Amino acid sequence: MSEPSIFTRILQGEIPAEIVAETENVFAIRDIAPQAPVHLLVIPKTAQYRNVVELAAGDPDLLTEVIGLANTVAAEHSDGDFRLVFNTGEGAGQTVFHVHAHVLAGGLNEKSLGG
Repeated sequence: MSEPSIFTRILQGEIPAEIVAETENVFAIRDIAPQAPVHLLVIPKTAQYRNVVELAAGDPDLLTEVIGLANTVAAEHSDGDFRLVFNTGEGAGQTVFHVHAHVLAGGLNEKSLGG
């Protein structure tokens, strides 16, 4: 059996994190290595899905809830304009294989955060 993800461990209180919002099925935290003035992670409480493709196929209602909470935290922590990023696969920069969305905001432009 694999080890619980860092997100599961945060949710269980084993690792400290600032939870900025929470619903029955999803929670949001501040990223510990922000890549933008506002950088929040929105995470399903279930570790069942490794990436957004699996989540979309397996539980589209949960994906809708992730996006809804992303919209809510973007409105609360910035001006409501935001970039929503799901890294899918190691080659795309995914390092934690428990699906999560990055909410990035705060003075971004088309070329910011690009390669």
